[in-house]
Amino acid sequence: MRMRDLDLIPAGTVFTATQITHYALPSERTLEQAIAEADLLVSTPHSGAAIPAEIAEFLSPTLTKRLQYDYSDVATASVVRRWAEIDPRIVAVINPHPRLIRDPNRAKPADVSGDLRAAIARVREAGPWQSVDLSGVDAIRPVTFSFFPILEIPEGDAAVDHLVQTFVETAEQGLGVYERTRDELTERFLAKGLEHGGWFTRLSFHDTMNTTTTREGAVSVARAEKDRLPEVVALSNRGDANGEKRSTAEPGDSPTMNPVRLRLLAEAHRDGFDVQNDNAVQLNQPYLGSQEIIAARDRFLQISDEADAAGFVAEAVQAEFLREFLLGPAASAELQLPGTEWVSEDFARVDMLAHACKRAWDEYRSLR
Repeated sequence: MRMRDLDLIPAGTVFTATQITHYALPSERTLEQAIAEADLLVSTPHSGAAIPAEIAEFLSPTLTKRLQYDYSDVATASVVRRWAEIDPRIVAVINPHPRLIRDPNRAKPADVSGDLRAAIARVREAGPWQSVDLSGVDAIRPVTFSFFPILEIPEGDAAVDHLVQTFVETAEQGLGVYERTRDELTERFLAKGLEHGGWFTRLSFHDTMNTTTTREGAVSVARAEKDRLPEVVALSNRGDANGEKRSTAEPGDSPTMNPVRLRLLAEAHRDGFDVQNDNAVQLNQPYLGSQEIIAARDRFLQISDEADAAGFVAEAVQAEFLREFLLGPAASAELQLPGTEWVSEDFARVDMLAHACKRAWDEYRSLR
């Protein structure tokens, strides 16, 4: 596939906080007014699919647009952007860079370049398309989750140095802006809560398919049973299947959201998305929730005494939607077949999902 068939961000593009922050009626309200009226900050760490042109030289020549988009939470950006348009109770921040640059839902490595070098070495040792354990160094992955070699690793120390430095510098043009914006918005919500009391929730919004890709581009390889999402969404607070603290949790790994309120949020999603099967919405299955909600919890704990005195509750939750549900049956069926292109976006479905998100959180507010 020719590189121009991929979706690339033009070289030199530097995103601004304004470009990636979304809220209702921006022509009539300032961001300060939006924060004053909102109680929910939604972040989409994996929603970007377009790849910065700066790293195009390192991409595998066999990378297709389908594999590019599959290696993202591609369905989340449009849903969250539309949700922010219709709901004055939320503010959203959308990552413009793909997880390929660096995954903001992993702890940022103390040595980004060292971890990337280690990941490259492991991938090289395993060989193309071979399973490889990237535990501890997976903030930047040279392979996708189906072990497609998304990067063509150059030979020689100097060439690898160039790759590593390009990744580190490029990240600051979008991913770094996303992380700083997300954290600055969090602090503004916290300042409001400590002054006026009330509620604040950080929602990390994701999607995952229950199948992975073949070499021919068919997204049709079933995940292991333990890794499959429920029919609609998994809501996660680092707890067990009821949202309570896990008996196996490490010290300090407490739930990021009160278990009772997490169960209320699940009920609100069942109603908001009009599901007929209660198991379509589950808690902490198969994912516990990762760095975004962990970091939010730890920040909230730092101000817990002040928050209690102010009558302020701050919590965090991860929502991992089944991508087949977000895309709909026709698009999902198309992706089951071999191919190189991604599916067309269904704007009516995006609008329906955004309104369902709003209904779910409106109901949750009435229940908590």
